[in-house]
Amino acid sequence: MASPLDDDELASDDYYSLLNVRREATQEELKAAYRRLCMLYHPDKHRDPELKRQAEHLFNLVHEAYEVLSDPQARAIYDIYGKRGLDVEGWEVVERKRTPAEIREEYERLQREREERRLQQRTNPKGTISVGIDATDLFDRYEEDFEDMVGGGVPHVEINKMHISQSIEAPLTTKDTAILSGSLSTHNGNGGGTINLALRRVTSAKGWGEVELGAGDSHGPFLGMKIFRNLTPRFFVTAQCGLQFSSRGVRPGFTTVLARHLDKNTMGYLQWRWGIQSSMNTSIVRDTKSSHFTFAMQLGIPHTFMMMSYQYKFQDEDQTKIKGSVKSGFFGTVVEYGAERKISRHSVLGATVSVGVPQGVSLKIKLNRASQTYFFPIHLTDQLLPSAVFYATVGPLVFYLAMRQLIIRPYVRAQKEQELEKQRESSASDIAKKKQEAEAAVLLMQESVRRIIEAEESRMGLIILNAWYGKFVTDNSRKHERAKVIDVTVPLQCLVKDSKLILTEATKSGLPGFYDPCVGEEKSLKVLYQFRGVMHQVLSGDTESLRIPKQSHRIDADT
Repeated sequence: MASPLDDDELASDDYYSLLNVRREATQEELKAAYRRLCMLYHPDKHRDPELKRQAEHLFNLVHEAYEVLSDPQARAIYDIYGKRGLDVEGWEVVERKRTPAEIREEYERLQREREERRLQQRTNPKGTISVGIDATDLFDRYEEDFEDMVGGGVPHVEINKMHISQSIEAPLTTKDTAILSGSLSTHNGNGGGTINLALRRVTSAKGWGEVELGAGDSHGPFLGMKIFRNLTPRFFVTAQCGLQFSSRGVRPGFTTVLARHLDKNTMGYLQWRWGIQSSMNTSIVRDTKSSHFTFAMQLGIPHTFMMMSYQYKFQDEDQTKIKGSVKSGFFGTVVEYGAERKISRHSVLGATVSVGVPQGVSLKIKLNRASQTYFFPIHLTDQLLPSAVFYATVGPLVFYLAMRQLIIRPYVRAQKEQELEKQRESSASDIAKKKQEAEAAVLLMQESVRRIIEAEESRMGLIILNAWYGKFVTDNSRKHERAKVIDVTVPLQCLVKDSKLILTEATKSGLPGFYDPCVGEEKSLKVLYQFRGVMHQVLSGDTESLRIPKQSHRIDADT
């Protein structure tokens, strides 16, 4: 069962980690873990007043975790929203006799109501800015014309077109939304603008309808209607009709799209457009975790073409994608290739080279920043010049590498440091408390650990020699960073039972005797142990499950 608990809550109040049980643990597993910790922390086992006080506090924490996880209703709530979910406003209406599934459904309903209230108080702005640049003078210069001109030796680069569009959504009710959009365009000194208002209503779980009104200084008023409908779980249809009013009269138009899921990752589309520009289009789109493929064919006036594109997605943290496409029709043939990469949390930068006949060579640069798009098509030459293709390919790559090294990396690093500092400040008191609890737990474990070690030594079992938890610095390029680790040898030995140590898939900072030594940073657990007189060593990720001993952990005697 997936849980949406955030990192802070996982670190401080992960009941599963505290009891060291799986998230799917049965009542028997919970009870066994609870009994073991009760024997360790029971106040009556300690005579020293300070140890007795600390044991009582830890005993109450374990009891609280068991009480929640052993109650099906409380556990269902905790699994969805953590400890704070147990006290959420509105839960007084939930009857205790409801099943966990009913409680999850009720909780999600309350969450949807809160989201809808927040939605009505905000808009969803989207915008696009496109700036067309004519740089053909860099490659298609006429030298004779420049000889007698002042400054003729400097290539002339100009902005010849620009387009700006913006839209906002205003939720009116839970079913009705108003969408206001507008655009301005200019090309070689001539321009115009449009403004549109659309009202959308969700008619049912299967569809919605929309009415649109528009006006512009170049096309005249526009009236349209659009309908979306799911016919089956795998098949839907979209229909759109409109009337364009102009000085030449009323021009009707109609567009319909039929779409079907061919399999889990593949969609098939069939589109028919009738009006000023009529066409028939069919396409297949396959989108998987690692690739995106599109094949399309269109017959129409004035555009008839066939297009195929492929995009490969690298599975890295920067979400790098490389893409290529070929498009051929009555207009000629165009080949495009490029890449895009995430440069910050909300920004994606991409560059595409377009080579075509008779279009020539162009470079298209696009930056997506949250819901805003900035697009810069740069026309380099009307001819197929190898030099233009080379510079269009290599230039953006060199520029990006320089920007990444000098600006992007320092900026992202500074952002992460600021966020980490804020997180450390906000959780400082909680971490201090957890550290105090961990130190107290280690003191209470001493006697139990002594008995466990004696029993393991007598049968040449599992002995934890050294265990460290936190941030390890293994990269030579990061030697200037300081390792942030804590000694967890005693807590791990205390978890050994019958020469076995099993840690579940949960953050280890919640285990008894552990705490988070480096909030917000990647952590690992490094263990050096002895089993049957042989040395073993393992390095495990923070949330990875771990079973000890294992043959693969054995240290080669020759090394």
